[in-house]
Amino acid sequence: MTITIRAEELILDKERAIYFPAQKILAISDLHLGKAAHFRKAGVQVPSTLAQSDLQRLTTLFNHYQPSTLLINGDMFHHEINSDIDVFEKWKADYKNVNFLLVKGNHDHLHNNQYNDLGIEVHEPSFCARNFCFIHDAIKCNEKDLYPISGHVHPGISIIGKAKQRLKFPCFYFGNEHAVMPAFSAFTGLYLIKPKPQEQVFAITPNKVVKV
Repeated sequence: MTITIRAEELILDKERAIYFPAQKILAISDLHLGKAAHFRKAGVQVPSTLAQSDLQRLTTLFNHYQPSTLLINGDMFHHEINSDIDVFEKWKADYKNVNFLLVKGNHDHLHNNQYNDLGIEVHEPSFCARNFCFIHDAIKCNEKDLYPISGHVHPGISIIGKAKQRLKFPCFYFGNEHAVMPAFSAFTGLYLIKPKPQEQVFAITPNKVVKV
């Protein structure tokens, strides 16, 4: 789905990403790589294929949009270096022409030299591009002339289906003051939002993005 914010075209993808065609930026948030391995290390039975699945979705996005930059808007890595991040490093080797850019989030605790070794450009607390300020937590944005785009809260929306059942979907939220991206990782919960009048919400269904 294509929308216009601050006179710039944005493409909202059902894989929980935003593409900015004018800047060739593919933006995601809350990737949480390493979360599954972290839980397995703690004795929680979590499938070992979760990281590979998320990276395969990124591969699909790369093939479709051919971005010059992948911008991760916070919480790229869930905790520490582990086997899931080793998988990421091998996967990333196929995309030497893509600039990997991280806006640090509350889970991004690796040392700067570790990000550097992985070929990731780090910005803290924000990265500004044209009309937008990418920041993990919108409340902390000080760029008054730019529109903040954040992550962090894993937004979701509750919709009543045709059979009057209540369905929950991740969503893109565009408010008057800021936007919130959905968590890219499938291994996350949802914080249900209640939009106010004139705010835009786009639910991410299994097949497409729909305006609510």
